[in-house]
Amino acid sequence: MKKPRPRHSKSKPHVKTGKVVVVASGKGGVGKTTSTASLGAALAKAGQNVVVVDFDVGLRNLDLVLGAERRVVYDLISVITGEAKLSQALVRDKRVETLTLLPTSQTREKDSLTEDGVAKVIHQLKEKFDWVICDSPAGIEKGATLAMRHADMAVIVVNPEVSSVRDADRIIGMLDSKTEKAENGERIEKHLLLTRYDAARAQRGDILKVQDVLEILSVPLLGIIPESKEVLRTSNIGEPVTIGSPDSAPARAYLEAAARLKGETKSPAPVPAETTRFLGKLFTRRAA
Repeated sequence: MKKPRPRHSKSKPHVKTGKVVVVASGKGGVGKTTSTASLGAALAKAGQNVVVVDFDVGLRNLDLVLGAERRVVYDLISVITGEAKLSQALVRDKRVETLTLLPTSQTREKDSLTEDGVAKVIHQLKEKFDWVICDSPAGIEKGATLAMRHADMAVIVVNPEVSSVRDADRIIGMLDSKTEKAENGERIEKHLLLTRYDAARAQRGDILKVQDVLEILSVPLLGIIPESKEVLRTSNIGEPVTIGSPDSAPARAYLEAAARLKGETKSPAPVPAETTRFLGKLFTRRAA
């Protein structure tokens, strides 16, 4: 009598699960799209497989900052509506092999973004990439809520101005209430990125000091990006500053922020020494 052959259990293939990061702001013009491109490029240069996704339907600036506007054929909306496959809409960067763009539409309505469609695309991207970085529209519109819906972590971009910080406070409230993690009783890991910071102006009291912003928002500091013409110059020629001017002060700040995002740098972002703060008194303190 033949002995039955032992059954070998087939191990399930490993499925990559990338981290989903939403780059968000309450106020427009704070450097959110520039920061998305610069952080994405910094992570890609460090060997990570990165896709940056534009959720700003109707405006679509991420492709411009990456210098890929002439290479866009299909986009996020094309994939959601079934007009194109995801692979057809992805645009690989010519300078950094592991950096990819998923642009959005400049001609469709914002309602073209659907919850089911976004969920499907994000799921597919998580299987292909180490990092899925979503460039959210400013404010609290539908595109913003869908951009943050599936996020594992958030980078909140603010300028050291009262209006920017106040609007960011609303975005933090949305992150804590309108995401999948919030619905499951969890909290999104949040990081603060302070852009266009000028220490001399802060010292004169023209803008908020770093400690003011930190006390108002109660979010850990990811990095401080100094005011610099290099950011605008490189953006205008279609290069994130971390690619176009890697030795500049803002590029170094973005590279350090990317290292913190990856967890490589455990030490917190350094906060410059400041004199007495007063602008933060304009706000009601948020409970930690």
